[in-house]
Amino acid sequence: MGEMGEPDYRQVMPLSPSPSPSPSNTKTIEGLMEVISIKDSTDPSKESTTISTNLQGHRKNLQEAWLPITESRNGNSIYAMFHLLCSGIGFQALFLPVAFATLGWAWGIICLSLAFAWQLYTIFILVQLHELVPGIRYSRYLQLAIVSFGPKLGKLLALFPVMYSSGGACVLMIINGGHTLDLLFKTICDFEATCHVQSLTGTESFLVFTCMAILVAQLPNLNSMVGVSLIGAITAIGYCTLILVLSITKSRPVDISYGQFDVVKSYMEKISDILNALGIIALAFKGHNLILEIQGTLPSNQRHTSYKPMCAGVIISYIVIAMCQFSLAIVGFWAYGNKVPFSGGLLSAFSQIHGANTSKLIMGSIYLLVLVNYLCGFQVYAMPVFDNLEMRYTTKKKKPCPKWVRTCLRIFFGGVAFFVAVAVPFLGSLAPLIGGMVLPMTFAYPCFMWIAMKKPRPNGVVWSINFWLGCLGIVFSVLIVIAAAWTLADKGLNANFFRP
Repeated sequence: MGEMGEPDYRQVMPLSPSPSPSPSNTKTIEGLMEVISIKDSTDPSKESTTISTNLQGHRKNLQEAWLPITESRNGNSIYAMFHLLCSGIGFQALFLPVAFATLGWAWGIICLSLAFAWQLYTIFILVQLHELVPGIRYSRYLQLAIVSFGPKLGKLLALFPVMYSSGGACVLMIINGGHTLDLLFKTICDFEATCHVQSLTGTESFLVFTCMAILVAQLPNLNSMVGVSLIGAITAIGYCTLILVLSITKSRPVDISYGQFDVVKSYMEKISDILNALGIIALAFKGHNLILEIQGTLPSNQRHTSYKPMCAGVIISYIVIAMCQFSLAIVGFWAYGNKVPFSGGLLSAFSQIHGANTSKLIMGSIYLLVLVNYLCGFQVYAMPVFDNLEMRYTTKKKKPCPKWVRTCLRIFFGGVAFFVAVAVPFLGSLAPLIGGMVLPMTFAYPCFMWIAMKKPRPNGVVWSINFWLGCLGIVFSVLIVIAAAWTLADKGLNANFFRP
């Protein structure tokens, strides 16, 4: 993938422990490197541990064995595939037909293909950088950003994108999960025609979903919740398949249109629509903040690193993800054209057009699959937040989290996410704006990380490809943010604070 340069930080790996670093160094970049157990190939009973260091070296770090992302390293390609599928197929893919309604058939497929190839390329960059030097693993996106760009710049560039991608995704899942729970209740009760039970309010729906999510979240680490990720992957593929099959078998609306633009729109409105459509396509690809974390659950030793099993998991999972996303975009646009609403996507289009002539069993099954998928996806996206909370506790106490502390921390996060969901129930309307700000984490930062870590020959082919892709990713992100802000200013925002 490029010229192999000798990493500059290889010299910070001493053969024997040295005195502890100064307190200032410890506080700023503590715990960037990990402890990895390496077994002797000739005698499995003998086990040695590499010296784990921060950027200044000389500090053993046993903390990794206490944290939920890295405390279990018995994963494999199948486990990684389940986690990737659960986190990679989400509600954003249901909005792809909206982008096609603006871009048209040809440009829609071209842009979707280019975005898919681009983000897949950056995923393989992260997978390779995870264990660039044998014995050192970067199992968190923020770790790799700090090592690549330096402590101050790394935190400045990556802290908000990582936290929003994890915490913001959980809040959106509470909002969408609460609304889906309400739709499921009304479908089963035939919109209250046959039920004597009053439907839940928006706040109550959010609370029920949050309680279910936090109950499942008591599983200690990523490897222990592989069954949850499997269920999440199955339900995601299930509701995508159901919607696609039903959309094909049922008749299309007679008045649908495949025209790209409304003739009454101004030139600026058309440009904004194009950029928003590109933003929808870009935001359909998510989960880069989880790639290193998922790879961190795989075993590694001097002979067999985690690179090959992770690559196998990525390839298999993204074949399935591509099948789902391209099918949703193409079939959804073919079936509904410009009838797909911007607010609800393909699921809302199907409910509005075919909901009345579809059995309650099928509609209820779709909503149930979507609801379970949100519950499972919540677990994967919340794990980096749990890991960060426990890292703060273990850094201060110098010991693993007791079970009751771990439970309290996860309940605390659930409460905060619930409060944000109730306070800002219109967060989904801000997703294009805030999502545009975190797009560099997917399309730009990995390219610059590759240059910083691998040090290819300046102005060479590999260096140029990564540099210009990174720059293009930054420009693309700025344009998406500008278009989203312009759309909000033009159409307004229903800021219903504390009124879910």
